[in-house]
Amino acid sequence: MRATKMGHPIRWQCVRVAFVLAMLPAVMLAQTQPVPAPPPPATAPAAPAAAPASKEQLEQLLAPIALYPDSLLSQVLMAATYPADVADAAKWVKAHPDNKGDAGVKAVQDQPWDPSVQSLAAFPQVLDMMGAQPDWVQKLGDAFLASSKDVLDAVQRLRQKAQQAGNLKSTEQQKVIVEQEPTTQQTVIKVEPAQPETVYVPAYNPSVVYGAWPYPSYPPYYYPPPPYYYPGAALASGIAFGIGVAAVGAIWGGCNWGRGDVNINVNKYNSVNTNRQLNANQTNFQHNSANRRGVPYGDQGSRDKYGSKGVGDASARNDYRGRDPSRDAQRQQAQSSLQDRGMSPSQQRAGSDRAGAAGGGADRAGVQNQARGASDSALRGAGNAGAARQQADRGSASRASAASRGGGARAGGGGGGGRGGGRR
Repeated sequence: MRATKMGHPIRWQCVRVAFVLAMLPAVMLAQTQPVPAPPPPATAPAAPAAAPASKEQLEQLLAPIALYPDSLLSQVLMAATYPADVADAAKWVKAHPDNKGDAGVKAVQDQPWDPSVQSLAAFPQVLDMMGAQPDWVQKLGDAFLASSKDVLDAVQRLRQKAQQAGNLKSTEQQKVIVEQEPTTQQTVIKVEPAQPETVYVPAYNPSVVYGAWPYPSYPPYYYPPPPYYYPGAALASGIAFGIGVAAVGAIWGGCNWGRGDVNINVNKYNSVNTNRQLNANQTNFQHNSANRRGVPYGDQGSRDKYGSKGVGDASARNDYRGRDPSRDAQRQQAQSSLQDRGMSPSQQRAGSDRAGAAGGGADRAGVQNQARGASDSALRGAGNAGAARQQADRGSASRASAASRGGGARAGGGGGGGRGGGRR
């Protein structure tokens, strides 16, 4: 009986030993197997390409210029692909309002702008409008680069609307021609100057001239014409014309409605742009990305095609939006001067703001000696130069002391230098 009772634990012990021995190969095998690598993280899906502009968006965008003569329209479309150049040209015509026509184009031949932008110097009222609307200019140029055919098709739809509303017709300033395009059998409406040597730029309110606007969510862009070029123009009844512009050589582009792009008259182009000749085979517009001057492209296709050149200059992006680079340069100069004196970034900002408020962003302590020299020169020869000079010196010392207390730097003795004013 005792032997039987003693046998149970022995049997269980043998079972445990046998189980361990049976499992030992599997355990050893598992230890020798390599640990599987974790699955790779899921990659984020690529950003979808920007959708092309819809016909409603294109008509909204083109409404202000769709009724321009074909030749002028083509020049505007080409020029809009260079927004920074347009901004500079708009500033130039504001400073030279009496230059127009072929004489205006000759006056800007030495400017670095693209020839399509230079050609618009013949029409200062157009550049005036484009310069006031930089975002619209960029959108227009980007749409033209993305699909010139879609842009020209939108122009045709708008012209049909204006004609049906009774507001697009031949006058003593323009000829409106309806014909069938031979290659596509498409009915197109062309607008040409009534006199080839004189171009009249129409002005109109898109909300009126096209009749009832069919896209309430996309109201047409409207930029009232500059009164200087359209004195007493009444736009309520349709289209108004300013003074005709003599532009024989300025216009060298044209709309190819069948192909959906812009033609180039190489002979006229080369006769005007003597320093930028085209070869005889370049008969249609080809965008030059080197003239883009840092303005980013609006769609992925244009970025892939043109984005490798001329897209890194942030100053051009500021310029075409109307930023004043002189103020930024003054502030940067002040900050650099403060940094040389050992100021922290917060002290730099405070010192720069105080200096900017008092004198255009310059570091007052840093220019103490220059100001004293200028005062000496200005006061030399005056009747009480000594007293005035003493007052100027006392004022300079007071300003330097204020700058030392407020900005964390103190002026060096006599030499105009300085050292950090922080505690050790």
